[in-house]
Amino acid sequence: MLIIAERINATRKRIRKAILERDAAFVKTETRKQLDTGADYIDANAGIEAGREPDDLKWLVETIQSEADCAVSLDSTNTDALKAALPLVKGMPFVNSITGEDGRHESVLPLVKEYGALLVALTIGRAGMPTTIDERLDAARQIADLVSQHDIGLDRVYYDPIIYSAATDGNAGMMALETVQRLHAEFPDAHITCGLSNISFGLPHRNVLNRAFLPMLLSAGLDSAIIDPTEPHMMAAVFAAEAILGRDEFCMNYITAERAGKLG
Repeated sequence: MLIIAERINATRKRIRKAILERDAAFVKTETRKQLDTGADYIDANAGIEAGREPDDLKWLVETIQSEADCAVSLDSTNTDALKAALPLVKGMPFVNSITGEDGRHESVLPLVKEYGALLVALTIGRAGMPTTIDERLDAARQIADLVSQHDIGLDRVYYDPIIYSAATDGNAGMMALETVQRLHAEFPDAHITCGLSNISFGLPHRNVLNRAFLPMLLSAGLDSAIIDPTEPHMMAAVFAAEAILGRDEFCMNYITAERAGKLG
């Protein structure tokens, strides 16, 4: 399972402050903490103001990679910011994200093609935010057509099923699970990721809900998640679920995690 670590996000007050003050030490600490707990990609969001985002995202990527030679996910829809940051990313970059809406992909897909990037694609189509599973699948088909037009393989696309909070929609969890199942069946070459913590927004003890939901999503076909890997026992839930679902041959990753003290 591919882990995209979400903590370096300008919507968090402390990260916003670090970006504005160019506090490299804080960003490096956040980077190291997430990598040490199991991140494959470090998500970088510098969306404070559109006009300054290119410089801010460039600084953020340089700072993250000065701490570790790690993969970075560029969490931006700002074309100028992506153009500034993509040349700096070591290894295969991730672009997060596009939708099927007009104006939300035209300038991004050529960059994804040019830099050989992976791509998060939100299942939002031309009609806007989906309310049904069928609308999500229609959006996924629209996006499949769009990436094909740019000669981008579906194996580089990570569909996001759009998870709503259980606090406001009691069917949100079941809708997400069925969406993942149907995406997995219809687009076997594509991948599926999600913003896991959306399910718990507005509810107490969010970590409990996040950890409970993740194994369900994995069993439905999820193979990536945008999460906070430093949440207590979050990565233990990942290792356990993959061992039970047969995604961890001879449970070796689970055993290795236990020996490294990552399950307690």
